[in-house]
Amino acid sequence: MVDGRRSPGKGIASTGWEVFVSDAASPDPTAEESSDAALISRVRAGDSSASATLYERHAAAARTLARHLTGAGAAEDVVREAFAKVLDALRRGGGPRAEFRPYLLTAVRRTVDDRRRSERRPTDRSEEDDPGAPFADPALEGLERSMVARAFRSLPERWRTVLWHTEVEGAEPAEVAPLLGLTPDGAAALAHRAREGLRQAYLRLHLPAEDMDASPSGAGAAASRPAEECRAVLGKLGAHVRGGSSRRESRAVRRHLDGCERCAAVAAELAAVGSALREVVGPLVLGAAAGAYTGAAQGGGVFGFPQRPTRRQQVLGGAAAALAAAVVLGLILVSGDESIRPAHESPGGPPRPAPSPTPPADLPASEAAPSSPVTAPVGGPPRAGRAGSVVRPSPAPNPPAVRPRPPGERLVTRIGVVGALLRDERGIVAFSVRNDGASLTGALVADVDLPPGVAYAGGATGRRAARSTAARSSGDGWRCRPRRGRTPGRAARVRCTRAPLPPGAAVSAYLRVYVAASAPYGAAPTVTVSSGGMRLGAARAPHGVTRAGLPARFAADGRLHTVHAGNALLTCDMSRPDCRRTLRRTGHRRDNDWWRMRPLDQDRAAATRASSAARVRLPEKSTVLWAGLYWSGTARPRGPVTVKLRPPGTSYRTVRAAEVSRGRLPVGPVYQAFADVTALVRRHGGGVWWCADPPLRTGAGRYAGWALVVVVASPDAPHRQAMVLDAVRARRAPVLDARRRLDAPVGGLLAAGRPGRVGAVVWEGDADLSGDRLLLDGRPLVPAAGDRDPGNVFDGSARGAVGPGLSFGVDVDDFSAFPRNYRTLTFHAGRDACLPGVVTVATTRG
Repeated sequence: MVDGRRSPGKGIASTGWEVFVSDAASPDPTAEESSDAALISRVRAGDSSASATLYERHAAAARTLARHLTGAGAAEDVVREAFAKVLDALRRGGGPRAEFRPYLLTAVRRTVDDRRRSERRPTDRSEEDDPGAPFADPALEGLERSMVARAFRSLPERWRTVLWHTEVEGAEPAEVAPLLGLTPDGAAALAHRAREGLRQAYLRLHLPAEDMDASPSGAGAAASRPAEECRAVLGKLGAHVRGGSSRRESRAVRRHLDGCERCAAVAAELAAVGSALREVVGPLVLGAAAGAYTGAAQGGGVFGFPQRPTRRQQVLGGAAAALAAAVVLGLILVSGDESIRPAHESPGGPPRPAPSPTPPADLPASEAAPSSPVTAPVGGPPRAGRAGSVVRPSPAPNPPAVRPRPPGERLVTRIGVVGALLRDERGIVAFSVRNDGASLTGALVADVDLPPGVAYAGGATGRRAARSTAARSSGDGWRCRPRRGRTPGRAARVRCTRAPLPPGAAVSAYLRVYVAASAPYGAAPTVTVSSGGMRLGAARAPHGVTRAGLPARFAADGRLHTVHAGNALLTCDMSRPDCRRTLRRTGHRRDNDWWRMRPLDQDRAAATRASSAARVRLPEKSTVLWAGLYWSGTARPRGPVTVKLRPPGTSYRTVRAAEVSRGRLPVGPVYQAFADVTALVRRHGGGVWWCADPPLRTGAGRYAGWALVVVVASPDAPHRQAMVLDAVRARRAPVLDARRRLDAPVGGLLAAGRPGRVGAVVWEGDADLSGDRLLLDGRPLVPAAGDRDPGNVFDGSARGAVGPGLSFGVDVDDFSAFPRNYRTLTFHAGRDACLPGVVTVATTRG
């Protein structure tokens, strides 16, 4: 366990903690004998039934990885061969003591690599090829040397095991408990202690060399020694990022972090170190398939049946156990003293076709389909399936004769709502199609069925639909039109067509829709994709029209960057020394409630009353796809809502709001306005942009500010999916206080388990009122600027702002995201009151 005893000789300076390891974690007497560690010991003693149990428990996970590495046809052979190597290593006294699954997955990856390189020899290499160490891959050398990986490897094996299953695979403690021989509560407690141990191990890597257990000597050690003040702060960071330190200590830590970039970077990394395991340790074991494997694992398909199986599951489970025992018996026969022959090398004859394995429950139907020709029925509606997954169509009564399915033709289809579909607002529905087959598809036809009350807003309807062109392209070569003959009151259908899709290619379409004020809640959009007249894939979105959230303003995929910048337009009296200290974020009156706010006039031009600047950094050789200007303030504007905008090197021009939402905060009425400025930003590019003279009111507690949000395509960017969400169209702005929170769905087509960037524009946050948080799928996000405190996110820090370090009431923040999924972004106001304005999300494409 992690003991809180002080250690004068070790730990982190004089305030450090020493980690004491204990495995007293509520063992389950009935399950302890069937834990992975116990089964491994029994395998070493020659117990074949223990081998069968391990195979049944972990084969689905190994098969999932093998499918993503080598395809469904050879996956079963790869799993059998890898399992044989692991059994052989165990029988020889090697292998893991408890970390069975990471060990097996590494063996799967090595087996696939050996097959590809065709360098195996008919000699016994089982000891030489022990898969216990992470697989050597030059592309992953940076991860291998990272502090997260080093901290993880320093932990006890039992802690590494629970962190692998809970953090990398995203399993619940109840699912991991049987593997560890613990009760669910014991597994949860062990996971908590392991995460804390990981934080402490990570902090110890930042200590002076002489404070570490294995301390080097010499000049290098002295050079790595931080200052005494830094050593004291490092000792408090663990409690600080958990929100467990006192208010006084938290303020002291924040003051130090504000002036120490090194410690601030450590704090930001420490806050996300648990999530970063998936991005570092996962690829070290899983390689390039890490994202795909973790996405499948989080779907629930690598842990078998629930804890309390039904009678039918018990019967199937018994059959599966019998099958596993037979499989393991075969594995034991081939893993004796003879050399392990690759499964694809059959002595004395040509290679035999691999058997068709039974797919795990978590895989979509198109993933599980055998590569041999089959006949697929045409007609019939798609069956309801797992959200966003591919489901097979039901046969229609008396189906007509159809052509055989071409060998290797497989389409994986997904559909999702970008952000939220809200009543009486516009939104975006997206779908994607990926060709996982081995040949070129036929021409693609995608029929999207929208929920009742949701209409396609991209083109004309009725007789003109066949000749109309969408106002905005759906993307990736798709041409979309509403179907003719829509029945009133029924769901609308949109038909999208596209040219054939090459093997391995993926394409997406983004459909702009309008939601009626009477649209029913709950029904979700679906898509059915056919190729060459044969239906090959169908999918259903996770949700449809919802009661709350942020609707999508823009969405696209490609080599994209999202860029944000902004600044405040009200500030304190800068002639006062205490105001100047506050603007450097060092004072103790960092809330606009302490000051009579007055216009910030940076350009000092006679034609403007309030003005400020922000630097917009666009990548070189980038193309602006979309740009939006947002501004907000404490006021009740009447008539047209305008602001002055000055691009780099030019003069001001008046921009009129296209949409305005209004609300009320404790300081009075507030508004938020939006204008599309894509053409203007496309023409003038990056640099210092100025904004001036929005509707505003001065006085105590007031705020005013602006933000520019840009999405660009850049040849240097990774392939991403990006979205921009806001609530400017809403009649009532989503004002938050201590009693409320805002849950904003962000799903769309974002790939689960992939690292990404989240941006947020929030109005009227106060730096000294804590408790405001931004969470992604329940996990707190850490801002990249300001105080970098996940427990006080909206603290008056605006990315790109020119001038004072504190932007009263204006937050334009960036966050690194390492989520298990991309489902819900949650705003908590805590003791503060604020107005969420804009959200951007960008993640590498799955």
